[in-house]
Amino acid sequence: MKEEHLQFERNEVWTLVPLSKGKTVIGTKWVFRNKMDEDVIDYEETFAPVARLEAIRIFLAFAAHRGFKVFQMDVKSAFMNGQIQEEVYVQQPPGFESSKYPNHVYFLDKALYGLKQAPRAWYDKLSNFLLANGFERGTTDTTLFYKKRKCEILLVQIYVDDIIFGSTNESYCKKFESLTKSEFEMSMMG
Repeated sequence: MKEEHLQFERNEVWTLVPLSKGKTVIGTKWVFRNKMDEDVIDYEETFAPVARLEAIRIFLAFAAHRGFKVFQMDVKSAFMNGQIQEEVYVQQPPGFESSKYPNHVYFLDKALYGLKQAPRAWYDKLSNFLLANGFERGTTDTTLFYKKRKCEILLVQIYVDDIIFGSTNESYCKKFESLTKSEFEMSMMG
């Protein structure tokens, strides 16, 4: 919890403020595991494009056909990278209340896990970053991005806070890894 709270501070996620009259406050709680019903996680609730399993299968089939390696990266605290447009206030997290300002609340500058806006804000941040760096977005699948140069191609598939990517030229993968790590905190998964 301390590490997570430090991430909020490092990423300038929020500002401690007195609650303005008439504003609603969202409660906070610590969640230590993914919650799902007995059937399936409901990704429809993310309100952001999420790669379908079929799209990932096609991506992998294409990579196998073209003979290139596929790499996976995980974005650390991905949702904290997304700017939210709405005015959102949350209670101070349990165990981390300010002794100086116990009745203050946090005004969110960036998204937090659990907010409906968080996946969309993250997707917008990442997709705008990719587009600004010369990638094109797939027309049928908006979670697929690509960059072509002559007969070489670099493919990038987004699945919430995981990214798979591969290229017909492995040096493009190294460049992509460096590019994304220059903007976001990433972990290479192999």
